[in-house]
Amino acid sequence: MLKVLLAGGGTAGHINPALAIASIIKDHAPDTKFLYAGTPNGMESRLVPMEGIDFAPIKVSGFQRRLSVKNIGRNIRAAAYLTTAGHRAKQIIKGFEPDIVIGTGGYVSGPIVMQAAKMKIPTLIHEQNAYPGVTTRILSKKVNKVMLTVPEALEYLDKNIDYTVTGLPVRKGFTNSVSREEAKKQLGFDNGMCILSWGGSLGAGAINDIASALIRYEQENNLEINHIHSYGKMGHDTFEKGLSDNGVDLKSSRLSVKEYIHNMDICTAAADLIICRSGASAISELQAMGRASILVPSPVVAGNHQYHNAMVLGKAGAAVVIEQKDLDIDKVIEKVTELYNAPEKLDSLAQKAGELYIKDTPDRIWSAVEALIKKD
Repeated sequence: MLKVLLAGGGTAGHINPALAIASIIKDHAPDTKFLYAGTPNGMESRLVPMEGIDFAPIKVSGFQRRLSVKNIGRNIRAAAYLTTAGHRAKQIIKGFEPDIVIGTGGYVSGPIVMQAAKMKIPTLIHEQNAYPGVTTRILSKKVNKVMLTVPEALEYLDKNIDYTVTGLPVRKGFTNSVSREEAKKQLGFDNGMCILSWGGSLGAGAINDIASALIRYEQENNLEINHIHSYGKMGHDTFEKGLSDNGVDLKSSRLSVKEYIHNMDICTAAADLIICRSGASAISELQAMGRASILVPSPVVAGNHQYHNAMVLGKAGAAVVIEQKDLDIDKVIEKVTELYNAPEKLDSLAQKAGELYIKDTPDRIWSAVEALIKKD
């Protein structure tokens, strides 16, 4: 029986790839036993047990670079965790005796993967972003193999590392999607252009501002545009009221606004144009479905990695990239109007996005895992 120790946490961007990798391994080796190492109070402590995977807590946190009274306290706590993380990692590994250890990023994967490498256990890491995080840059020199979502990430890593480009696993609904026409029908829309805009579960002020202005513009000019927008927790008390106060018909058959989108695969399938941030998962899903997009990278993420993610598409002519510091709502409206009047430009963006998608990601990931297991 194969035994796999997974480590990754802090955000869904690290947790979901780990769970997807577990699913891929299980497809090939159904009797595999998994253990997931994560922080006891992180998102992973809730999500992982829901998937039926055993969870091993380890206390790890990152150091804050910006000095403040609160951050000084956080750094003291991080230093204290650091003194015990190695011992706890060794304890987890010895207790489970894994055949392979796989890290998907976040501070928690550092001590687990590092300790496994020291103990000569096969190690593998996966980097989701075009700009690798600190943990990946450190571990990439220690592990047996590095899996990259995009080749552009190699620019920031040691050229002597052993790597393979695998892409990023996407949710099954994004690879087995319905047609655009059928998706629009399911959502109650006609075949007019469909815009999907969202800024994550918490929402994003910049995306909400764009969506609000666009929706008003679409209705005031009687454009044949269906619009779906998720305003997140940030817009819970303000977004719909703001639209209503500005004369927008919230009951229009062409409009769907909500705090959270539960059927994102259907909404993405229906969309002709998507306006969103550029997290790694979002980028991969755009590519998987071949959708045109206007990307507004979040400026408050580590290493400005969303900008690097977005530019993978931007440089390929597969998306329009607008940094938040350069965001001008009138220019966004102008760009949307241009694409509305020139569907061939929308089609070109969509086609090039689809060309970037790596269709055999699960096979590539399993090959990397299998090679290390056989070598061991």
